[in-house]
Amino acid sequence: MTNRPLHAVLLSGVADAARLLAPLSAAFDGTGPAIVPLDATQPATRLAEIIAAFDPNVVIEPGGEARVRSSARALAIEPGTAVIIGTSGSTGEPKGVELSAAALEHSARASLARVGARPGDRWLCCLPVSHVAGLQVLVRSLVSGTEPAVAGTATAAALAASGCAHVSVVPTQLIRLLDADDGVAALAGFGSVLVGGAAAGAAVLGRARAAGVAVHTTYGMSETCGGCVYDGIPLDGVRVRAGEDGRLRISGPVLMNRYYQRPGLTADALRDGEFVTSDLGRVDDGLVVVRGRADDVINTGGHKVVPGEVAAALSSCPGVREAVVIGRPDPEWGERVTAIVVPADPANPPGLELLRMHVSARLPRYACPSEVVLTEAIPVLPSGKPDLAALKEART
Repeated sequence: MTNRPLHAVLLSGVADAARLLAPLSAAFDGTGPAIVPLDATQPATRLAEIIAAFDPNVVIEPGGEARVRSSARALAIEPGTAVIIGTSGSTGEPKGVELSAAALEHSARASLARVGARPGDRWLCCLPVSHVAGLQVLVRSLVSGTEPAVAGTATAAALAASGCAHVSVVPTQLIRLLDADDGVAALAGFGSVLVGGAAAGAAVLGRARAAGVAVHTTYGMSETCGGCVYDGIPLDGVRVRAGEDGRLRISGPVLMNRYYQRPGLTADALRDGEFVTSDLGRVDDGLVVVRGRADDVINTGGHKVVPGEVAAALSSCPGVREAVVIGRPDPEWGERVTAIVVPADPANPPGLELLRMHVSARLPRYACPSEVVLTEAIPVLPSGKPDLAALKEART
């Protein structure tokens, strides 16, 4: 272990991403302290909790001022750790993922090779760099020796004006761009459009590809330096298998060092050189198929339903623009399958019976939704993942 200093860099949204480049570069090559990028726009009490948990020696404020924390305990971090990424979401105890410079670099180079990036190709950053997907846009830029562009909002105009060859977005951004005037043309101008953070529906992906957009779906998490499976195929050096419990296990040079100051959690997650994910899935002839999160499984009438599989089926239903599936308490069945749907045409939304018929043609009948919530948009967390806590409160 080493007492390498740790600096927290507070960032005011996506537009502030460029300010992370210099400290990231120094952390990456070892000439500077390790860093933990944090979103300064979150509630002040929550930000204070995270800073207290990670206990950095210095906090760099959004204006650039460096505040030395005399109370810092100088906790040891793993040798080689360059970045700590927080993964606790909007609630719960902060959890930090220690990522080494070597793991970040391998991930970046493997990604550049997979999308066919050429020397001089620039990346557009329109994701929060306090999350791993946005951070990796900066890392790919550092590795390729290029200057990233930054768009505070992923609009068609911002994409078209960026002059970049590659961009990374979440499904909600992709859908909005496809619906926007000139959005398809802006997307089609990129050599690659990485889509991750959450599962993108088949209909959306099909629509984008039919329009000539070079979409690549990515699967991964902070613990694997972000996306480590592109279009179902693991990146070079990455291995994925399904364990006996159905959970996907990932190994290779992209894995985290550990969870910061959480030895028990680390021991549960890293076993025999593999990271044990929370995702159910399988590997068919080398193709990784992600079914959904194990802890989201709905138990309805004694049957287990994977929400991700139902949402994937709904995404191809006529009249559905976006869909998320959750479980809600039910006095008779234990839980009921609830579909949260954004209709393609709000004036003519799909009815429950249509949704049930569509799902029953693809999955067992017990997986069919028993209720539907129509909404204008799926609420998402800063990482781009659906805000399940908010969805559980949505009115039927």
